[in-house]
Amino acid sequence: MYNDNNWNAVTGAELEGFLEQVNPIAGKYRTAATSTQVAWRALPFYDNVVLIRVKDPSWPPSLFIYYLTEQGNLYWLNGTSPPIHEVNAKAPIKLNEENILEYLRFFCFFVRGEEGPFLIAESMDDPDMPRNMDAQTRSVIEGSIRPATYEGRNEQGFYLCDAVVFYSNALFIANFAVQPTGMIEMLDDEPIAGDLPIRVDAPVA
Repeated sequence: MYNDNNWNAVTGAELEGFLEQVNPIAGKYRTAATSTQVAWRALPFYDNVVLIRVKDPSWPPSLFIYYLTEQGNLYWLNGTSPPIHEVNAKAPIKLNEENILEYLRFFCFFVRGEEGPFLIAESMDDPDMPRNMDAQTRSVIEGSIRPATYEGRNEQGFYLCDAVVFYSNALFIANFAVQPTGMIEMLDDEPIAGDLPIRVDAPVA
């Protein structure tokens, strides 16, 4: 998620202060200023909230831990929706036609089902797409995914979006309604490829 160049490293006293606040994460993931990498980035739908990413070589290889920070308060993005809705209400969230798809990607990645994230699947270059797939699987996925689209607003003022979702070992075409408060409802989903031999491996907790 967000494997781009918009991250800013946290170092020195700031790093040590942050790790003191969170260590050990969830009572089980140890951090240390000598090994743990921490970085932050802005998000286009908040004015004063940033996303923090934490990684340590002693953890499982694909695990990244993320927080939102709002006025000094930390909210661990642990795969459930309450931390996001709490920040949305406090910040508050500011959605518009320009940032709605970015918010959809963010929310679907961080709010998990039993089988993991609802990855908005738009490109084979996405770092969270599974790797090491056979030619047939690659062909099926490449032929199914496409960029998410914003489809306008309904009478209630909700933002309507369409996207291909990679969840568990299947791909779906899904229609979403996003409320200005940040609540998201999946209106409809239609399976387009199932029983794939791979799945998204991007744990956050």
